[in-house]
Amino acid sequence: QVQLVESGGGSVQAGGSLRLSCVASGRTFSSFAMGWFRQAPGKEREFVAATNWSGGSQYYADSVKGRFTISKDNSKNTLYLQMNSLKPDDTAVYYCAARPPGFGEARMQRTDYATWGQGTQVTITS
Repeated sequence: QVQLVESGGGSVQAGGSLRLSCVASGRTFSSFAMGWFRQAPGKEREFVAATNWSGGSQYYADSVKGRFTISKDNSKNTLYLQMNSLKPDDTAVYYCAARPPGFGEARMQRTDYATWGQGTQVTITS
């Protein structure tokens, strides 16, 4: 089983940028598909972005298309989320998640992932 630790969150003004990182332990990270989710107070945890095992295919929620970029560096056991043109509605705790081989092909629901990080807070001020 992999273990995931997010970092890079913080407070930034609207229009600014942040890059989140998710460092994974385990020898099989390179074979895992990965995703980013976020959860604001009083709301359900929602899908943000996902990538296949190699990082070559990316999928995004409509709310972040054109602003966020997901990437995966298997040589560093690290998943990234580059967030540009940030809005106050992006304020949330952001979580990375892993889907191992054989877990299925669906990618937009919380139950599609097997392992989760602890989350990192992102706060966007207007």
